[in-house]
Amino acid sequence: MGAYLLRRLLQALGLLLLVSMIGFTILHLAPGGPLSQFAASGTVTQADLDRMAHQLGLDRPLPVQYLDWLGRMLTGDWGRSFRDQQPVLQVIGAHLGATLELMLTSTLIAMLLGSWIGVLGAIRRYSLFDTLATVGAMVALSIPTFWFGLVVIYIFSVELEWLPSGNRYTVGDGSLLNQLHHLIAPSIVLALVSTALWSRYMRASMLDVINQDYIRTARSKGLPERRILLHHTIRNALLPMITVAGLQLPTLLSGALVTETVFTWPGMGRLFLDSIGYRDYPVVMGLLMFTAILVLLGSLMADLLYGVADPRLRLE
Repeated sequence: MGAYLLRRLLQALGLLLLVSMIGFTILHLAPGGPLSQFAASGTVTQADLDRMAHQLGLDRPLPVQYLDWLGRMLTGDWGRSFRDQQPVLQVIGAHLGATLELMLTSTLIAMLLGSWIGVLGAIRRYSLFDTLATVGAMVALSIPTFWFGLVVIYIFSVELEWLPSGNRYTVGDGSLLNQLHHLIAPSIVLALVSTALWSRYMRASMLDVINQDYIRTARSKGLPERRILLHHTIRNALLPMITVAGLQLPTLLSGALVTETVFTWPGMGRLFLDSIGYRDYPVVMGLLMFTAILVLLGSLMADLLYGVADPRLRLE
């Protein structure tokens, strides 16, 4: 286990270095820049632009800028935002709670609802429910997140006036009930794709377990079908879902970016888009690295938990 963990950590470090190099290069070679808005205004002279570029370190060669950024990041200094001169980690921390709140809620919805649909679909294979669940999952996977979000806002916020159209809470009312009321719509939208994926994976895992010899042996011994389902089938079918849960993190993060924009949710997804619009390189790189770290940790935790849940596996 120790050797496996060390090897995975070294692989993760190499991958993070590669992600940082590619992200830094693409970001700095993209058209425009942090000073483009000043240049477009026509009120700032070229001398002023050169002075600001020197202050921000943008006039140095790109490899020098990257090595300087990498060295500071390894010491815990992720830089300062070009937009408001706040430390990058402080800016990310101010938006992290909103994103975690949205992701955890949508994950809980997707796991509970998706698992229930998958189990029921496997038990009633080829039934009307299974057919509708399959069609529904394909439709959910095909619907763009931003379009579904706009539909939810139009129906439940504009027409029915049941749910707020955006924001994390109503200004002047930060109560828990008010926050939960604002959380309903974006969490459902973000959970749509994950619910469809969970239902498909759970159904396939259930069908694989149902056909195992120990299930037929349990039935031949006369065990009640309910006990077989709860203590043998579902428990073993949930093991592969640990890996699925870890691999769902990139999907949730990408979906959160769109969902937070549609619902003006003050999380990391909306911060990422705003930072790109302002060409705020330090914040964009900070979010890119933070997201990459979360994805790699999610994958590593899934592998470790799978080994703990199933002692037959040996992580080598």
